[in-house]
Amino acid sequence: MNFNQSSTEHELLRRMFDAAIAVAQPALCVPAALPVPPKGRMIVIGAGKASAEMARAVERNWPGPLAGLVVTRYGYAVPCERIEIVEAAHPVPDAAGLQAARRMLDRVQGLSADDTVLCLISGGGSSLLPLPLDGITLEDKQQINLALLASGASIAEMNCVRRHLSAIKGGRLAAACHPAKVMTLLISDVPGDDPRDIASGPTVADASTCADALAIVQRYGIALPHHVLDVLRSGRGESVKPGDPRLANAEVRIIATPQMALEAAAQVAAAAGITPHILGDSLEGEARDVGKVMAGIALQTTRRGQPFKTPCVLLSGGETTVSVRGHGRGGRNVEFLLACAIALRGEPGIHGLAGDTDGVDGQEDIAGACIAPDTLARAWAAGLRPADSLDNNDGHGFFQRLGDSVVTGPTLTNVNDFRALLVTAPHTSGT
Repeated sequence: MNFNQSSTEHELLRRMFDAAIAVAQPALCVPAALPVPPKGRMIVIGAGKASAEMARAVERNWPGPLAGLVVTRYGYAVPCERIEIVEAAHPVPDAAGLQAARRMLDRVQGLSADDTVLCLISGGGSSLLPLPLDGITLEDKQQINLALLASGASIAEMNCVRRHLSAIKGGRLAAACHPAKVMTLLISDVPGDDPRDIASGPTVADASTCADALAIVQRYGIALPHHVLDVLRSGRGESVKPGDPRLANAEVRIIATPQMALEAAAQVAAAAGITPHILGDSLEGEARDVGKVMAGIALQTTRRGQPFKTPCVLLSGGETTVSVRGHGRGGRNVEFLLACAIALRGEPGIHGLAGDTDGVDGQEDIAGACIAPDTLARAWAAGLRPADSLDNNDGHGFFQRLGDSVVTGPTLTNVNDFRALLVTAPHTSGT
């Protein structure tokens, strides 16, 4: 099948992005993963941007009584009848999240071995369950979160620090449920799908240590208050380790992943006559550096027919990082795209889309943006200097001025970043 030229490149890219989001919807993923009804009570808890929609899927498919509490991002709540939905702040935690975390721990006290706790976890849960260890305040957690987000640390490194300053993460929530059975359903938003790093693993044993967390803090030059440093230096923040008997009845099921999302997008491309190439579901690194590398691959494809023949689409997922140096509105996906557009220099036949599948790139309610061969020319005509916008970490400001932002609203799921470069022009030289 030939590429349908009647559909614009951006329309095709948007259909791929929408397919990536659709395949990870809780209504599709949750029902088949539900546990068997217990002899005792069924308690539902959870946190994350997808947790409310996961809770609704549980209610619609659970045959018996249940009750519970989940916390999600502001604007991501959905109506539920038996499970209480609480909204709190992300990515910087607030008092609503702190109160929800305390209430969640209270909910799982005094359970028996006949009870089951169903824990619904998705990306964003780290900020939505900000219950610090004794001696650490919410204000401390807020400042640490901001410092981590601006440091350039990977999500695994950030979550290692978070686990060792928390009273609920790093397996502590599952330990609090003992002796009840704990079934955790995870929607992964992290490279490699490591359960410890999805919402900082509140129900998962953690082999990392306070010393590991302290090394990360020192590596990125993050200034912590003395009393917070003391938690790490003393070992008082150690998480629940593998083999802990309190987690003997804890089970984890990953029900949606970034790879699933990329495969769904690939199917859309193939149906349109475009050969999809999935380059990886866990690409990491500085967003601007990944943008340059992806641009280089696209240029080699269109100019040399290597490593792929055109028309094709280069798909990738994962979570890049941004070392904040400027004062712009940020967004790792738009930073990736801006660096990519600059490196492409208006090359004909290359279009792109990058966005966060939860609908929020950075702290903006904007999923991402699109680029085209005329992106730089339109920017210059509008008085924008692309390199200056990149230096100022102002991808959102740049693309919004051009009208190229991608806005989805709350998607009610989260399987990390989605990146696609569509290469339609035939190569002009080489093999």
